[in-house]
Amino acid sequence: MVKNDTNSVLRLLPLVVGSLGGSLLLVNRLLTTDLTESQSRSDVLGVILAALLVLTGLLWQRVQPRSPESVILQGNEGFELAKDLPQSLANELAWASRLLLTNTATRTLLLWYDQRVLLRRGVLGSTATVKLGPILNRVLTKKMPTYLVDLKLYPGRIEFDYLPENTQGVICQPVGDRGVLILGANAPRSYSQQDESWVTAIAEKLAYSLEGIDHESIQ
Repeated sequence: MVKNDTNSVLRLLPLVVGSLGGSLLLVNRLLTTDLTESQSRSDVLGVILAALLVLTGLLWQRVQPRSPESVILQGNEGFELAKDLPQSLANELAWASRLLLTNTATRTLLLWYDQRVLLRRGVLGSTATVKLGPILNRVLTKKMPTYLVDLKLYPGRIEFDYLPENTQGVICQPVGDRGVLILGANAPRSYSQQDESWVTAIAEKLAYSLEGIDHESIQ
């Protein structure tokens, strides 16, 4: 939030300085009884500079997008793993989830694999039950990730009731043929291309590990 506030001040600075400078020039001109030729030239130059500053400020307001406002996700911090996972897999899921929470915009995540939830971490939603809706079914069918940049704009958001209620952005990343890694952020449009690349790489690594373990060992 401090960085956002600093950017807002910098965007407004040319507008404020230009408007203040123009106003002072006008006041000075009105209070001057004996106007010299050199002062007239200085006033014209000052007005031009003030106008340029105001124009620059207006352009900055339009050209420089403001960073999305973040929220505090509703829920409690937690870390839940399926109890019957092999230790090696549990360790890898712990490592991968920590990496995503500390190196991307993710604040909550869940791994659904082979018809059940294997992992929840970060700010937890009120339920751990995942009911597949149209969005997750499409991810599983097409095996392509889906990034919902601003969750409140999508009618299908109701299927993500296992995430904190005020989750702002969601990535649904396929994990092999049988799973989905679901990541939630606390601000809309907060995942960068680098974040998405991280998510894809980690999901591929998890898919390899999950598929390499005998199905019966995690039932």
